[in-house]
Parts: sequence; C-alpha cells; structure tokens
Amino acid sequence: MWSLKTNCTVCSANPAARKHRYRARSRAGGGRMVSRMDEDNKLQFPSLPDTKEDLLEILPGLFLGPYSSAMKSKLPILERHGITHIVCVRQDIEANFIKPNFPHMFRYLVLDIADNPVENIIRFFPMTKEFIDGCLATEGKVLVHGNAGISRSAALVIAYLMETFGMKYREAFSHVQERRFCINPNVGFVHQLQEYEAIYLAKLTIKRMSVQLDRPFSLQAGMPGSRKRSLEEDEDFGGMQVTAAQNG
Repeated sequence: MWSLKTNCTVCSANPAARKHRYRARSRAGGGRMVSRMDEDNKLQFPSLPDTKEDLLEILPGLFLGPYSSAMKSKLPILERHGITHIVCVRQDIEANFIKPNFPHMFRYLVLDIADNPVENIIRFFPMTKEFIDGCLATEGKVLVHGNAGISRSAALVIAYLMETFGMKYREAFSHVQERRFCINPNVGFVHQLQEYEAIYLAKLTIKRMSVQLDRPFSLQAGMPGSRKRSLEEDEDFGGMQVTAAQNG
C-alpha cells in the first residue's frame, strides 16, 4: 500500500491579525499582559495537492481523474504517464462534450452511466474489471474518468479494488480517497458498493470451496485421467485470461 505524503508550507498571518492586540488577565497577579502577533510569527498548515484537476495513480498502472485530464490539450501528460487505455464515463446528455478524443491512439471503453442515485452502476463493474485487467495484463496503463472524477468513475475504481484484492468497501474507499481526496460517490452508488461487497465475497467463497473440494476428490478417487483433466482445465482457463487481455 502506498502512503499519502503531504508537504507543509509556511503561511504568513493576515496583516490585520499581525496588528491586532489583545489583553488577558494574568492568573498570578491580576495584571494585564499585552500580546501581539508580528511578522515573525507564522502558522504552518499541511498543504494537499489540488487533485481535482489531475489524474492520479491509485494503483500501479491505474489512474483516476476528471474529463479535463483526457482532453486534447492534455495529450503530452497522458503520454508522459504512459496511458494506453481509457475508461470514459458519461451519460447521454454529456456525449457532446465528454467523448473519446484519441480513438486512434488509446483503447477506449465508453460507459453510459448517469450520476444519479437510482442508476444501476453494479452492472458495469464486471466489464470495467475485465477492461482494466486486460490493460494491466499487457503492461499498459489505464485512466478512468467521468466528468469531475468524483462520483461515477470513483465508484468504478473502488469496485475494482474491492473485487481484485478482496477488500471491503470502507478499505477500498479509504485507499482511493488517500490518493484523490475529492472523491464523493453519490449515496446510491455507496449503497450499491456495499451490496456488491457481499456479492463478490459470496462468489469468491464459492469459487474457493469448489477448487478445494473438486481437486482433492479427483486425486483421492484415483480415477484415470482425473489429474490430467484438472491440468487441462487450468490451461484452458489461462488461455481465456490471455484472450481477455488481448481483447481488452
């Protein structure tokens, strides 16, 4: 896991505050003390980068950002980051200004998703995961963006982390927010992500149980060719993964 790093900047106090005098009664003798904030007194605040306009790396090879990070003027930045794939999230009314700007340079997955609490975003999780996995399997880099890079695209990235690494919603949300602190999936998406946690964990449990129960049974039964079939199934499954990676 990466850790969020922040720099500290020194901020001068307000000129009006520097000239302000305040009086306080001393506890010891009841006398008056006069204190003044001058130019030598400075306040230190942690500064965070303005990530609202930037594409930021959530995982090695997986970036999240707003549409402005995928505009034509940002091509040098995309190339510098090594972006090869882009997930473009929009709804019908946004299609005129949120669109693939480099269809001949990058591989796109365009998803029509409304930033609406009643939108069924769960149905887009599997195809998004397949697209991202295909990109990373070929050592590419993918940018996921919506309009502002705050709600829809963030929900897709959170879901990807949940299913890929077996993370709970809160863990995945915190991981993404540490790298792009402005994310804020709408309440409907949050509920669906919480529901998705139970869905993918159930699938993962069933898959693990089937693997644990099937293979020992085949070996113990001593059936001719059982081990061979098991290996062939593994090879077929690996071929399917490679094909998915090539097709994106």
